[in-house]
Amino acid sequence: MESIQLRRNFSRNTLIRMFILAALGLALLVWKFDFINSVYFRDQLTATGMLINGTILVLFLLGLLRIIGILLRYSREESAIRRVIENLEEGVSPLLEVPKARIISHRYQTMETLHNSSTPINHNALASTLVATESTRSSFPRFINNILILTGVFGTIVSLSIALIGASDLLGSAVNTDGMGLVIHGMSTALSTTITAIVCYLYFGYFYLKLNDVQTNLIGGVEQVTAQYLVPRFQVEAGNILYEFSGLIRSLQSLVNQIENSQHSFEAIQQHLVNTLDTYSSKVHSLSDDMGALKHLLRTGFRLPTDE
Repeated sequence: MESIQLRRNFSRNTLIRMFILAALGLALLVWKFDFINSVYFRDQLTATGMLINGTILVLFLLGLLRIIGILLRYSREESAIRRVIENLEEGVSPLLEVPKARIISHRYQTMETLHNSSTPINHNALASTLVATESTRSSFPRFINNILILTGVFGTIVSLSIALIGASDLLGSAVNTDGMGLVIHGMSTALSTTITAIVCYLYFGYFYLKLNDVQTNLIGGVEQVTAQYLVPRFQVEAGNILYEFSGLIRSLQSLVNQIENSQHSFEAIQQHLVNTLDTYSSKVHSLSDDMGALKHLLRTGFRLPTDE
């Protein structure tokens, strides 16, 4: 486990940091509520500012929810990788208590399928496929990260347009005070939309970068487990074949030596059996002579007739 460069609980720590910064931001908003109220809500001649700021916040929250969902998923993926490593080091089934939907499970099953079908395993192709697949998950946060500043610029342009309209009215009639109010409103709206876009971009951009770091950490962990544990388990290379073939030859040589030793033992047993049979044959002849003498003594003693 120590040889795998996988940062433990990286996704969870990023989520905790996100929530802490969000709590600090909310506390700052409560503390400076009068300033927020005067800039965003008080004396607004049109709903343009609230509409643009609301759009920026909606995009920001949607992107943030997507980041949170990806980080939660990656947290489960990190736990699955650690579980697979523990199973491999303990000598049990690698996918024991590991859900099938995890990235490391898919990698193991893919390599096992390729191995069973006698197909060469291209680790580089598997790694490229994983990078391409995971990069699509962060496409929406990437889009939000790219357009947050543009939404602020768009709000500024719209607000300056409102200010120019007010200035035009002001120049057209020296006694018209509505034009001055519209100019001030346009400048205030431009300020508020720019502030909103910049603050959201700073917060979102930081955690978008952390999402990329978490993704890189996860993919790196998967590839390290593949290279260190799975490739030696499934990959069939020329060097491995030669090594296994040399081991087979050594085993065959040992088997031949055992057969030769067994042959010598069989020859010794055979010679022993021949000697035993010779000894038994000589004893049988001696027993036959003894039986003949015994029969002769019995006939003589009991005066039995002799056989013709």
